[in-house]
Amino acid sequence: MIRSILLSVFLMGSGTLFSQKLSTVTYQDGTQKLNGMVTSNAGKKLPGVLILPAWKGIDDEARTAAADLEKQGYIAFIADIYGEGNIPADNAAAAKSSGYYKQNYEAYQKRISLALDQLKRNGAIPDKIAVIGYCFGGTGALETARGNLPVAGVVSIHGSLAKDQTRKNNPIIPKILVENPADDKGVTQQDYDNLVKEMNEGNADWQIITYAHSKHTFTDPKSPDYNEVMAKRAWNHTLLFLKEILK
Repeated sequence: MIRSILLSVFLMGSGTLFSQKLSTVTYQDGTQKLNGMVTSNAGKKLPGVLILPAWKGIDDEARTAAADLEKQGYIAFIADIYGEGNIPADNAAAAKSSGYYKQNYEAYQKRISLALDQLKRNGAIPDKIAVIGYCFGGTGALETARGNLPVAGVVSIHGSLAKDQTRKNNPIIPKILVENPADDKGVTQQDYDNLVKEMNEGNADWQIITYAHSKHTFTDPKSPDYNEVMAKRAWNHTLLFLKEILK
């Protein structure tokens, strides 16, 4: 089921306000109702980008990214990972909910896979799809690659890089871009080194860009960590990567 709402958002890097229509798409994981959002170009045969939001669920940063991606010629779909009735009300609830999916990575991969199916149903060309994710969603982008879900590539934007070290390092097919803030206290040098080792052992096509003087949520204008210069650079790097793998 699809219903439309009108959103006013700021385009990343543009500084201009405009109205952008996004539609809510209802889908299911068993009995759990999920409410994703798709851009107004749904139904056209275009490359697609799945957006995995941060730990509190669909937010302004995800909506703004969707609007900008539509202007770039992509169908964008924002995934609902938690489901209706389970959206965290505060940071403590968000930590608990996101922690569950980080630990139960197969459940996370399933929710991502269901969202990818919806993106395809909304017109995205099946072999021209990528995933981008913020924070908790950045972790999901890496889990997309680890699970070799059917995408051309993934972008992890200030996501957690850690993986349970009891998990094997397996071949990785999707191309990977990691956008890592230099001063993210949630990422240790060991996490960084383990990810590099994992990607090399998986023979992945990977790159990590580290942004100076940037804390965890450096791309979010509403965050005290926001670094406008580095956020613009990161978004341009995202668009360059998407253009390379999808067009």
